[in-house]
Amino acid sequence: MTIDWGNFTPWTALSGGVLIGAAAGLFVLLNGRIAGISGLLASLLERDAEGRGEKLVFILGVLLAPLLWVSFTPLPALEFQSGWLGLGVAGLLVGIGTRYGSGCTSGHGVCGISRLSPRSIVATLTFMAAGFATVFVLRHLLRG
Repeated sequence: MTIDWGNFTPWTALSGGVLIGAAAGLFVLLNGRIAGISGLLASLLERDAEGRGEKLVFILGVLLAPLLWVSFTPLPALEFQSGWLGLGVAGLLVGIGTRYGSGCTSGHGVCGISRLSPRSIVATLTFMAAGFATVFVLRHLLRG
C-alpha cells in the first residue's frame, strides 16, 4: 500500500470529520435522535414518519455540503475501476447490509462508537472486516 502524498489532504479530512461530528452531535442534542443516515433515509420513506422536516433538512445538508465545498475548492478526480453494474451491485449490497445491521457507518461508526455502544462497535468491526475481505478477494483472488 502506498499513500498518494500529492493528493493527501489531512486538513480537509480533519475539517470534514469535525463537521460530521458536529452535525451528528447537534442532531442528537436538538432532536434526541441518532444521526444514522440510512435510518433517517429509510424513515423518510415511511408514511407516518415522525420529525420528517428535520430529517429531510439533515439529509439535504448531507447532499448539498459537497456542492458548497466544490464552490471553494476543486474535488479530486474520481476513478472507478468497476463498471456501472459493479457499482450498482455494490450499492445494493451496502443497502442490504445496512438494513440487516440496523444502521450504517454514520449511525454505528460515528454516533454509536462515540456512545461506546457494544452493538455499534461490533457492527463497525463487521463493516470493516467485510470491506477488507472484499478488497482482498477482488484484488488478489479474482484478478490475481
